[in-house]
Amino acid sequence: MVLNGIDRLKKENFGLKETRLGLITSPTGVCRDLSSSIDMLYESYMLKALYSPEHGVRGDIAAGGRVDTYIDRRTGLPVYSLYGGENRPQEGMLDDIDALLIDVQDIGSRYYTYISTMRNCMEACARAGKTFVVLDRPNPVGGVAVEGNRLDTAFASFVGIAPIPQRYGLTIGELALLFNREYRIGCDLKVIPMEGWKRSLYYDQTDLLWINPSPNIPGMDAALLYSGTCLFEGTSLSEGRGTTKPFEMIGAPWIDAEKLAEKLNLKKLPGVIFRPVYFRPSASKHKGELCAGVQAHIVSRRELDSVAVGLAMLSVMREMSGGQFQWLPPNKEKGNYFIDLLAGTDILRKSMDVDGYLKKCKSDSEEFKKIRKAYFLYE
Repeated sequence: MVLNGIDRLKKENFGLKETRLGLITSPTGVCRDLSSSIDMLYESYMLKALYSPEHGVRGDIAAGGRVDTYIDRRTGLPVYSLYGGENRPQEGMLDDIDALLIDVQDIGSRYYTYISTMRNCMEACARAGKTFVVLDRPNPVGGVAVEGNRLDTAFASFVGIAPIPQRYGLTIGELALLFNREYRIGCDLKVIPMEGWKRSLYYDQTDLLWINPSPNIPGMDAALLYSGTCLFEGTSLSEGRGTTKPFEMIGAPWIDAEKLAEKLNLKKLPGVIFRPVYFRPSASKHKGELCAGVQAHIVSRRELDSVAVGLAMLSVMREMSGGQFQWLPPNKEKGNYFIDLLAGTDILRKSMDVDGYLKKCKSDSEEFKKIRKAYFLYE
């Protein structure tokens, strides 16, 4: 049995009973019985305000969609936007609370905007003299493996908020502890840890029920592959948005699916095999067009290196695409290409030296493994 931070708060108050609270949450913010964290805190604590990350507190906003400040119909509480504008609390938003809680399901990947929201809110709480409380939850892809390069801060953005690898192997509570000390945020930070979780556990090895962390992460395989295949968001190739297998199926109208699968399987990448597929996205890139590509099937989670898989796929598909392959135009944020913000560097785009990039990933991952140990809350 795994008890999340919210379940422990339901049983004991951790000194928060007489504290005016604000809550950052999403549809994953639920107790073990799937009752809403919002409702529990509203009924049992002094919950005064809600704060919405990407997708909204009730999950009614599409990926990338702007979140506006509004009134929650169920509780009548104000819901302040943390996404689509400044992406952080603005003046007056924290005035009516003493402590800001976060209860969202992370997926353990640097690109995920929930951890960027968390860091921005920690900084805001430090400036405003408010306590920041993390209600901890499992890292769905486990707390052992680390993959990828550490982000170059010249390419820091909302999809890469700190110099951590793509897959960092920490819970959101452990990551908050690392952010607070390593990046000198200095907020009054409290983590309410889980009971029963171990680093070796994947989410589906616990007794917790799966709720999609966001609309395009429908299951464990998508979560495991995301740290690698999310790189396709920076290209003209479809990352599978608008299909039933986002981040598992990758393709484009001009790809030869069978040839692509053959080329990738010849690489004998550990933990994964590829199958030719055809799909017609209902949204996002190539909407309504017939795309050909591959689905990555995980055959060994322990052997999988998702970043290496994503890079291998990117290299082969770029070569097969010829002039039809494009990096998406520079992003409005600092004028950087989106692939550079995702990769945390411009080396990949400028050289496509996959072997050299993977050597850096290995070196950076080993370095980060040593740093993160100081913040472990679980064995």
